[in-house]
Formats: sequence, structure tokens, C-alpha cells
Amino acid sequence: MPEAVQNVSKERIKYIILGCGSTGYNVAEELVQENEDLIIVDRDEKRVEDLRDQKYEALVRDIRDPHLLDGLPVPEVAFILSNDKDANLAALRNVKNRYPATYVIARAVDPVSVDLLQEEGADIVLYPQEVVAKTAIHHIRKLHSSRLAMRLYDLLAEWEGTLGIVTHMNPDPDAISSAMALSMIARHASHGKLTCRILYEGNIGHQENRAFINLLEIKLERLTPQVLEECNYLALVDSSAPGANNELPKNTRVNIIVDHHKNGETPSAIADFIDIRPGVGATASIMTQYLMELDIPVNKTVATALLYGIRADTRDFKRNVTPQDLNYAAFLLPLTDSELLGKITSPSISQETLDILGTAVRNRRIKSGYLFSNVGYVRNRDALPQAADLLIQLEGVNTALVYGIGDQNIIISARNKDIRLHLGNVMAEAFGAIGEAGGHATMAASAIPLNYFTMVRDKEELLSLIIDPILKRFTTLVGLDGEGNDEV
Repeated sequence: MPEAVQNVSKERIKYIILGCGSTGYNVAEELVQENEDLIIVDRDEKRVEDLRDQKYEALVRDIRDPHLLDGLPVPEVAFILSNDKDANLAALRNVKNRYPATYVIARAVDPVSVDLLQEEGADIVLYPQEVVAKTAIHHIRKLHSSRLAMRLYDLLAEWEGTLGIVTHMNPDPDAISSAMALSMIARHASHGKLTCRILYEGNIGHQENRAFINLLEIKLERLTPQVLEECNYLALVDSSAPGANNELPKNTRVNIIVDHHKNGETPSAIADFIDIRPGVGATASIMTQYLMELDIPVNKTVATALLYGIRADTRDFKRNVTPQDLNYAAFLLPLTDSELLGKITSPSISQETLDILGTAVRNRRIKSGYLFSNVGYVRNRDALPQAADLLIQLEGVNTALVYGIGDQNIIISARNKDIRLHLGNVMAEAFGAIGEAGGHATMAASAIPLNYFTMVRDKEELLSLIIDPILKRFTTLVGLDGEGNDEV
């Protein structure tokens, strides 16, 4: 069969496809829509004849032939797509040896050839089975999330009265912004028949959290038995079950649970709607996805709150962040008030927080890369995670535990950068039986009730008496017991 091709006289060409089975043909179909020059090379004479009948410029050559590119224009992009591993490797070497600047997208036929093609200089290696698997997972997750969003919307559309949206103890921007988003969805779905009240317990002590609430003029209410009685429905956001980092009785009837923390509880029997996704960086990401799926217009206040909620829980996209979190942040960014966001992230620090940070630094003890620091009695428990964030940055420290005592609980905040340790799992195993504990691989917390000791006046002395046997649960699990002396 003659090899004459119109484009051979050209010096350069946009695309060349080497090996044109079903994959190559589908790529050609996509490329031809761009009206760019394209040459197809395949050793099957009948296939080439069929391609020419469809007005493709094609020629018969073996892509393993060292003279494969003789007489052809220089390709800007080369697709090497045969189902022959050795042929693809030979074609890749031909292209890269002759035209090093050409971009090469090569097909791997098995996991071993992925590495071989990368070593030979392929710019992109496609393994079709892997591409199909990832695409299938992506689509099923999108379908699942879309159905979840519609289920939530349909549920809210049936209700009227008052929906109490309960955040976790001492709520942070992730919990608060998620409550704001759920309130927006509820109002939209019910056409105003649902009144939403955002409820919280504990304190909001972190200076950025206070600035967040004040600048966005967010209305929060204290959770009291009377308020609970006034609510026809209850939702939990950023908390996985009644009694899990909140003071709701464990048998409380909750209608909606949305969270990104996995808890030992099994809430499926006590809620109408549950969406718990431990793989997501923030509950605000889940709520943003709902708003996107439901095509609900997001106002500037809610968009700013959600973006800050994602940023805060992922520590400015540096901790427990996923590609999905980044996608949702990108959706929110043009809708936000950048000036307000700047003010929220640059608040003044309180004297109490500064004192706790100083105490944490002074009282630090380091043993084999583990840092422990006792900050004594605390009113503002939000200062503990700030202290842990500070101390984990010390040279030689892989894991930091900062602990203090309040009126009701011993509070432990922990941070970790040791990839061998899942901090949340260890904290849950160490302290879950005597209190609430858990978190992620790099950050975790625990609250251990004082029970009969709540009436003790000297809380700092009490802490010094009981903390060692409590911490021993942790040190035993991580293998610190019996090691050398503490470092300072």
C-alpha cells in the first residue's frame, strides 16, 4: 500500500498517533474536533485504509522501526497507544531520541510498563484499566453525593417549625459555617416554613473564632433544655452523634448528622439523615458540595464563612486536605468578601491566650521526640490547640501533647508529624474509655470528665495528682515507657 500522505511535506505538525487501535481511534476522534493537523501511523493495512476512507491522514509503518519518523513532520505531541508493550517502548525511544522536545503520552499495558515508560522519558503514562477505575469511582462518588444532597433537600422540604442546628462543644469556624450553610439549605427547601437556630455549648475563646463571629454578625444561641424543647427537629454538624463532643444526652432524637470525623458511635438508628465522611478535610466542604449540587445561590456571608471554615480546619490547606476541599474552596473564593476574610485572620491575641502559650513553652518536657506540657487551670480551652500548634514546630519534636484542666474536664490537645503514628487512633485507644477522644492522623484531642472531682477547688493540684496515670495510657501505646530521661 502506498504511504503518500498530504502532510508529509510540512515541517511541523500538532499531533501524531502511533498505534491506532480502539484507544487511538477515540483519541483521534477527539483531536479532529480541534481542527488541528493530525497524522496516524499503524502497521495494520486494513485499519489504515479504513482511516483514510474517513478522511484521516494515515500511513502504514511499524512503530518499532528505527526509521519510523523518516519523512514525517516534527510532532508537537506524540500519542503512543498500541497494545504492544515492546512496540510502545521502541516508539517512545525513537521519538525521544530524535525529538527530545516533543511531548509524549504513552499507553501502558500493565503496571510494570508504567515504570518502564516513565524511565524512558514519557511525559504522561496512561494505564487504561487504572483510568477506568478512577473514573468509575469518581462518578459513583459524585452520584452518591448528588443523591445525598437531594435526600437532605427533600427531607427539609417536608418540615415546618423550628430546626435546631447543634454545633460541637466550643464551636470552631468549620462547625459554625456548616450550621450557617445548613440553615440556608433549610430555608430554601422549606420556602421559609422552617426557622433555624444555631446552638452551641462551651466557650468561643480563640481570637480568630471570636473575630469570625463578630465580623460576620453570626447569631448563635446557648443550648439549654428550654431551647431544645422549642425545637421540632435537631441537626448535628461537625459532630457525629449525641454526646460526642456535645452535651446532648446520648439517647437524644437527632434528625440530621453531617460530620467529617469518625466516632465509635453508630448513629444510624437515631437519625433520618446521616453523612459522615472521614476522608474530607472539613464539614464545611461537605456543606459546600450540597450547595453546589442543589444549585442554591450562596450569599457573600455564607461563602466567606465556609471558605474560612475549610481553611481553618485544614490549617490553610496544609493538614488533612483533599483535592475535593481545594475544589470547593475554589468555588467559594470568588463569592467571598476578601476584606472581611483578611480581618478575621488578623485578630488581636488575648492576654489569657498569651499567658497559656508562655506556660506551655516553659513547662515543656521532651522524651524521644514526644513533647508534653502542662498549662494548669484554663478558662479558654481554645488556647490549648494554639499551644500545641506552636510546640509541634520545635526542632526534634514529632508529637506534642498540651494538657490542662477546666471546671468539668481534663483537656488534651495533640499534634503530630510522625507519619508512622495515627494520632487520632492512639488518642481514642488511650483515652476513649475514660472520656471523649479522637481525631486525625496529625491532630487530635481528648476531654476527660472530672466526675466526682468537679467540686475540688484547687484544680491545678488535682491535675498534678492524677495526670501521670492518665498519660501512662498514651505513653504505653507509643512505646515510651522505660526509655531514658526527659530532655528539656
